[in-house]
Amino acid sequence: MNKELLKIAIAEPSVIIRSGLTVALKRIPEFRIQPFEIVSIDLLVNYLRINKPDILIINPTFWGHFDVAKLKEETANPKLSCLALLHSSVDAALLRNYDDSISIYDSVEQLQAKLEKLVESTSNDTTEENNSLSIREKEIVVCVVKGLTNKEIAQELFLSTHTVISHRRNIARKLEIHSTAGLTIYAIVNKLIELEEIKKNMLL
Repeated sequence: MNKELLKIAIAEPSVIIRSGLTVALKRIPEFRIQPFEIVSIDLLVNYLRINKPDILIINPTFWGHFDVAKLKEETANPKLSCLALLHSSVDAALLRNYDDSISIYDSVEQLQAKLEKLVESTSNDTTEENNSLSIREKEIVVCVVKGLTNKEIAQELFLSTHTVISHRRNIARKLEIHSTAGLTIYAIVNKLIELEEIKKNMLL
């Protein structure tokens, strides 16, 4: 079985804690962990910008307090998952932008559970993103449900027939729906078209 590769950046001033966490992460059997230890804020920003790790484990007070959301924006890595590395109790306000937290007292099993939760959450977000249709694709779904041919859809939306066919392939791939009946149900459920409008088109 191929284990999932996770690139994890660890930003922590203490070499003992940083190195200890690296060893603990490598003991997790379900993942292939590629850790990178970070000792300064400059190295942190550069590493995140260039290497785009999957997860950042960081001491919330690392080189002073900073905004995790702003860090994601500055490093062009909005999908970065951030775990706060806690030594002791921390003001809850500091943790509001983190995806989760881990303690230096957590076991390898607890670390594994939190990583699995993060990976699952990221996979769900990606699936939802891949399944969501663009505005143009929704317009094409409505046209298909109304019974228009590819040529008629192209004329209606001022597109080439080739572009319409490409959009229809993407729609089928995203929704895993390959029939007009299936698209009709999708369009009604997602309120892209009213049932009355479909009935009216059937009578024309």
